[in-house]
Amino acid sequence: MSKSTIYQIAEQVGVSPSTVSRALSGNGYCGKRTKMKIIEAAKALNYAPDQAAKMLKTRKTNKIIFAVPDICNPFYFDMINGINQVAEEYGYLLILIYTKHQLSEELKAIQNVKERVADGMIMVSFHFCEENIKAINELSSPVVLTNQFDSPGGGDRFDYVYVDTYAGTKQGTEHLIQQGIERIGFIGGSLSEQTGMQRYAGYRDALLEGGVPYADELVKESDYTEAGGYEVAKRLLSQPDRPQAIVAANDLMAIGVMHACEEAGLSVPLDMAIVGMDNLDISSRVYPKLTSVSLMQEEIGRQAAMILMYRLHGKAMERSAIKIVPSLVVRQSSIWRTGDTK
Repeated sequence: MSKSTIYQIAEQVGVSPSTVSRALSGNGYCGKRTKMKIIEAAKALNYAPDQAAKMLKTRKTNKIIFAVPDICNPFYFDMINGINQVAEEYGYLLILIYTKHQLSEELKAIQNVKERVADGMIMVSFHFCEENIKAINELSSPVVLTNQFDSPGGGDRFDYVYVDTYAGTKQGTEHLIQQGIERIGFIGGSLSEQTGMQRYAGYRDALLEGGVPYADELVKESDYTEAGGYEVAKRLLSQPDRPQAIVAANDLMAIGVMHACEEAGLSVPLDMAIVGMDNLDISSRVYPKLTSVSLMQEEIGRQAAMILMYRLHGKAMERSAIKIVPSLVVRQSSIWRTGDTK
């Protein structure tokens, strides 16, 4: 709001500009009848508060950042819903930043918080490392990660909420082993990244504990997209001794696998059992319906936002490290060579 507008309201109501300021800000005394007149005049003059001036006074933007590596993946839509439910309740606006799965872009998002573009941030990354963690720890504003991360030396200043994706891929792989399947492939993300290694490790350990042979040629790295899953699956299916089942590290890649099987003339699940991860809405709309590990993404978003709001409102609390346990949702795609389906 410009200074002239304050004077216009004051002139119309017949009060001082300071009285208008008290009435509209809610700070300081202003009689009830006078306040009602000021509010009515403000509406008539199409009053809008000057957010820049308000920020200079309160040091708050009433905005939070949600930084994600991929804006096309529907997995994050549910997280956004969970975050926004809480943000709206507390009067905060959500800013979405697309980091493109690049460290340089993640550092830019962190810099935005440092420059007070927003009051705090929730951040998704496939690979938290020394550089981005150091930048986060140097912030004076609160940050909540959606991955588990604890620096070796301790002293971290951020909170985190995460789902145990290691347990998720382990559950999916064990489900296949329990049906007697012995040649199980895996399509995941980059094994050099935290997220990719965690999901791969769940698959690997399920095989080792289940007494099922592990084969390097059945493990492929991809990029969490449907096209990526399709291309990698074609390579797996062209092997002389192709897998009997495939565990994919997310639903989009699993759907890519289903398309590759269809193209190769293979029946899912009779010729190839498939398990995904994320339990996206689309997993129950494809044919056959996709077995998937539910990662509770809306709950991750909701809990991360609640922690962030507590921090922003000065609530005394210890550092939060919340683990959410995934669950396997069994559908048709993974019921191997039986007529038992859901």
